[in-house]
Amino acid sequence: MNWAITLSLIIHWYLSLFCQTFYLHRYSSHGMFKMPYWLDRVFYLMTYILQGPSFLNPRAYALLHQAHHKYSDTEKDPHSPHFYPSIKKMMIKTFYDYHALVKNPVGERSDHYYPTWKTLDRFAESKIHTLFWIGLYLFLYQFVVDSPWQYIFLLVHFLMGPIQGATVNWFGHKVGYRNFSLPDQSRNTIPVDIFLMGELYQNNHHQFPMAQNFAKKWFEWDPTYPVIWVLKNLGLLKTQQS
Repeated sequence: MNWAITLSLIIHWYLSLFCQTFYLHRYSSHGMFKMPYWLDRVFYLMTYILQGPSFLNPRAYALLHQAHHKYSDTEKDPHSPHFYPSIKKMMIKTFYDYHALVKNPVGERSDHYYPTWKTLDRFAESKIHTLFWIGLYLFLYQFVVDSPWQYIFLLVHFLMGPIQGATVNWFGHKVGYRNFSLPDQSRNTIPVDIFLMGELYQNNHHQFPMAQNFAKKWFEWDPTYPVIWVLKNLGLLKTQQS
């Protein structure tokens, strides 16, 4: 694989991942902090652009994730790895549950803010949206590939959001160590989570679901938390706890 494709995958991975952990997970799903409406729109649009064809609707994502916490690792959990023979089977089930919530957002809590953008959400569910992003990626890739087989890496770009989510849900509930004894099977997969920006501290997160910093031990580090800390100190975020 040439350096241009490698660099594009790394940059896209981390920018898309930041939107998922910061905006979709910590903000939309848990409401760990509040932000001005204009900044909410900025991150909403940023999430749409960076996830592209795999854009995850913030409201549907939040509802799915809230159900995951409520029923963690039980038969009602929408994506517990302990009820599926493979990560592929789990992803397929999550796909159908997610799109059901996009069409019919049931289970909304009256005390929670669910970000929506009707025009953008409607477009994101259309075939034109998918064709547009696939066409754009194909167009851009022609400037970096030096062999036709390298177009296969476009699949990672196309499915970036679901790949990241599935990786967290599968490994974060099957592989790693536990700081806290909980009824579910959540685990901290790696001590320093530089690959999924703190999302693999699942055991810590399930113990303290509203904690903005997912790292709890001295050797753990959550790369997303410093961004929250900076934005909070700039007065762009309002938080209930540090």
